[in-house]
Amino acid sequence: MTFSVAYDFIQGSSPLLVSMPHSGLQLTPTVADTLTSEALALPDTDWHIPQLYDFLEAMGVGVIKANYSRYVIDLNRPEDNKPLYAGKTIGLFPHILFNEKSMFKPGTVIDTDHQQACIEYIWRPYHQQLATALARIKQKFGYAILFDAHSIRAQVPMFFEGTLPDFNLGTNNGKACAAKLLQAAQHAISDINYTQISNGRFKGGYITRSYGQPSHHVHAFQLELSQATYMQDTQDYALDDKKCAQVKPQLKALIEALVSCNLTPQ
Repeated sequence: MTFSVAYDFIQGSSPLLVSMPHSGLQLTPTVADTLTSEALALPDTDWHIPQLYDFLEAMGVGVIKANYSRYVIDLNRPEDNKPLYAGKTIGLFPHILFNEKSMFKPGTVIDTDHQQACIEYIWRPYHQQLATALARIKQKFGYAILFDAHSIRAQVPMFFEGTLPDFNLGTNNGKACAAKLLQAAQHAISDINYTQISNGRFKGGYITRSYGQPSHHVHAFQLELSQATYMQDTQDYALDDKKCAQVKPQLKALIEALVSCNLTPQ
């Protein structure tokens, strides 16, 4: 089985690294052959995240972006596939869509050899690059900050009731980063047209929980951005240019606040 490059990486010059584990669109032939027509549209993708943050390289911020879809393997879950949350969730190898329908055609199964190959050629390379980049940043600055960039539909009954706030910050209930970093992020979201919450329904997935080790001077948090802030309310997952023009400055202010937050060990 041949795999293409698992991720794209841009090395930055700042203390911040941005991870985009759920924006990939590639499928392996094995997975593509088993998906329903609905799943082939990749509805649960973190749509357009690279475009939303296209200002990062110019700011000197490092970026690692997944190329494969989360339907192949979920990079924000542990390699051993231990559950992260109580209640309904999606594992390392998802089998249902967020609307709780099966991803797979009746009678089809993804074999364990394919899954193991996905771990070896997609999951491990992504996480090895994450760890290497954070170690380099920490060596240079004395600390490193990891921002795990996600998005999600405003309403997903499988996971939560009602409508999500616009900006959903997660720090594993304060365990994944210094309090001053979360405070800087909260203060940066200053536009009164946007709502925010910290450690609500989304507290951070595996990447935030695993890499966020403030005692070792690596700080991490996750942003789940409501797709209602930048996408059209249609079935083709299209960007809304007007919404994008409004939310991008807010995202840029958030990134600037993180880069400017001095966490040098005392």
